[in-house]
Amino acid sequence: MPHTILIVEDERNMRMVIRMALEDAGHQVIEADSAEAALARLDRPDLAVVLTDLKLPGLRGEELVAAVRRERPEVPVIVLTAFGSIRSAIECIQAGATDYLTKPFEAEELLLAIQGALRLYDLLRENQRLHAVMSDARPRRRLIGDGPAMRRLREEIAQVAPYRSNVLITGESGTGKEAVARSIHEDGPRAAEPWVALNCSAIPRDLMESELFGYVRGAFTGAAQNRLGRLEQANGGTLFLDEIGDLDLALQGKLLRVLQEREFSPLGSDAVRQVDVRVVAATNRDLQQRVREGAFREDLYYRLDVYTIRVPPLRDRLEDVPDLAAAFLAELRAEMDKPVLGFAAPALLALTRYAWPGNVRELRNAVERALLSCRGERIEVDDLPERVRGETGAAPVNVAAGPGAEGLDAWLEESERRAIVAALAASAGVQAHAARWLGISERSLWHRIKKLDIKVERTVRE
Repeated sequence: MPHTILIVEDERNMRMVIRMALEDAGHQVIEADSAEAALARLDRPDLAVVLTDLKLPGLRGEELVAAVRRERPEVPVIVLTAFGSIRSAIECIQAGATDYLTKPFEAEELLLAIQGALRLYDLLRENQRLHAVMSDARPRRRLIGDGPAMRRLREEIAQVAPYRSNVLITGESGTGKEAVARSIHEDGPRAAEPWVALNCSAIPRDLMESELFGYVRGAFTGAAQNRLGRLEQANGGTLFLDEIGDLDLALQGKLLRVLQEREFSPLGSDAVRQVDVRVVAATNRDLQQRVREGAFREDLYYRLDVYTIRVPPLRDRLEDVPDLAAAFLAELRAEMDKPVLGFAAPALLALTRYAWPGNVRELRNAVERALLSCRGERIEVDDLPERVRGETGAAPVNVAAGPGAEGLDAWLEESERRAIVAALAASAGVQAHAARWLGISERSLWHRIKKLDIKVERTVRE
């Protein structure tokens, strides 16, 4: 995005001279003849430097400096002052301005000051980006699981991540659609740019427009200053719209304009702003059915549905449950500072036999509950929620449901695979311990691992 310099000067001739000098040097320039007019332009995402006179009608230059420091702390301010007002310029420096020029000044002085301010702007922006990365409380979470469904999902992510095409992610609640969207962002060329998420079902309809598109001062009662919306916050990066099926019809038309024209207008303004975002949307609804019901725009659906990724429910990838449970346990025990080593094999077997109607979210909650209940070194079956233990009669699914159309041999093989994977996960990969829990010899376990082609990260024999 090109850098823009804002000139704030009430003398038209001086403004014109400065503009010509900057444009001749290849800079992009906008103007304001008062501090009030300048304040209305502070929300431009490409604003990189403010060059302001100290003596302005209305608000004084010092007040403008303070406003820039408050609203856009990454934007350097250069103040222009007459020779007799150097003390005021120094006071502005102390208040947050980065440099000052004394009138009259040469074009070369101006360009050197601008060059220094632009370098400072780039450094401050990079510092902001690094600070956001360092202070992100949630470390990047890899997609956990190595079953066929997850391998296909990773292949699809790798296929779409390098491009700017819109992606629609579908799946039941709790399956991890946001984690998939974040992987698309982090594996693509915009990984170093903003990631902004917005849940369309979590914000009241009357607030959604201002949240998504932002607003200008005076747009409504209480709008005391300009505010960037999520769309503009994501400029250059990725905007994740969760539960897109719940977006109000009136706002769907405005979102369609963004996808088609890459432009929008904030609430309360007729000014058109350009934006460069990749939109990744997610839903647990059948959008085609919503289109037939008249609740979702067909043209928006086709704009979003450039590429669809379906996230499988957890019941369709139960082979990943041990890995997921182990990852959640590691995360939660660190938060709780509780020295639980892992799961007993029977507990892991119970986890792999449960249907998980709430998907990955329910599994994480179950692990948290079990960790709270656990009094030993390992989580036992009795530590699990009652519904997971099966005492309420919850029917196990997939392999636990018995042989289906695939035949008895295939069912038995898959059941054996699950038991071995659960035992290995419970024993942290120590085959001697896993064999003991399974009631077989270590040699027999080794042969079965080879036969079933089970991947073992750790093959310690103790």
